[in-house]
Amino acid sequence: MATKNLSEYDFDAVPAAKGMKIGLVVAEWNYHITGNMAQGAKDTLVKHGVAEEDVIVKHVPGTFELPLGGQWMAEYTDVDAIVLIGCVIQGQTRHFDFVCDGATKGATDLNLKYNKPFIFCVLTDNTEQQSLDRSGGRLGNKGDEAAIAAIKMVDLKRQF
Repeated sequence: MATKNLSEYDFDAVPAAKGMKIGLVVAEWNYHITGNMAQGAKDTLVKHGVAEEDVIVKHVPGTFELPLGGQWMAEYTDVDAIVLIGCVIQGQTRHFDFVCDGATKGATDLNLKYNKPFIFCVLTDNTEQQSLDRSGGRLGNKGDEAAIAAIKMVDLKRQF
């Protein structure tokens, strides 16, 4: 369980993001949750200097499709980082495990294959309410946290 508000951070500790181009790949499944996270990520990126036209948003059917959507974004655009946004809510079958494992492994592989930050912004909660709480509800917005991670990773790469 999250112990802090996902949207709280030290604004001054975030590098300037002017000139960065960030992709968001958003799962349509549970869009009432993923759409909120995508909006949070976009708002946070813009607040830190990313131009609105430099936030590229594409949609995939579900969380399992995020890695391939991310791969295509890496291959067909010139983004500096990609945020993979999804939500999988535990059900009564093992489907949850398979989707989460596939998306996680896919995101890990993409980071290494493309030498580019792929930020894993996937909620894997037990209930819909937990996901709502983490997508703009009482625990903040995971999209904000993911946007900050993307900015910090692009800045780190530029330092090398």
